[in-house]
Amino acid sequence: MTAVAPALSPSVDALRAAFGSAVLRAAVSCGDSIVWVAADRAHEILAWLKNTPGQTFNYLTDVTAVDYRDPDRPLEVSYQLRSLSRKADLRVKIPLDKAQPLAVDSVVDLWRGADWLEREVFDMFGVTFTGHPDLRRILMWDTYAEGHPLRKDFPLRGNFTRAEQTRQALAANPEAHYSMEELSIADAFNELPEDMKRRLLDGQRGELR
Repeated sequence: MTAVAPALSPSVDALRAAFGSAVLRAAVSCGDSIVWVAADRAHEILAWLKNTPGQTFNYLTDVTAVDYRDPDRPLEVSYQLRSLSRKADLRVKIPLDKAQPLAVDSVVDLWRGADWLEREVFDMFGVTFTGHPDLRRILMWDTYAEGHPLRKDFPLRGNFTRAEQTRQALAANPEAHYSMEELSIADAFNELPEDMKRRLLDGQRGELR
């Protein structure tokens, strides 16, 4: 018996009706519906998918990016959406020309959980999310100068020698780039038992047994 190929999500036809040529193409891969949209309409399209009755993709599962080995292929920013009420999924991809500045509008205003996800894509791939409230590196330190490690043009061993990498890592001062509230050092210290505070102030450290 011939297997029936999975159909595209009905949301794809609804998007085409609403946004026309801004919907570039669509496909099904491994049972997942994927739709590619123009970068200049992406925020509008994603907001429509979240807020329109019958769509209600109210949960952002992930934001990531794909940089293909073929240098002529665009880098793609990928949004994995889920409608919790309808138990439906849709992947929205935005192709970006690598010969141009890599930038898309932030969706933090739509899904608060996009905050750190967009920062990771910025850090690893170099995509700027316009309008992000706090766009900075999240995995590498702020002064990391070798580039974006998940880009295909990033050398396997990095752009600097091991000696230079070590020197820069040791010279990094991450505390300078984060508030005490973010690091939670001050509040956490004040909540410790008095005897533990004294040991820490005296420089005592525990031993692994």
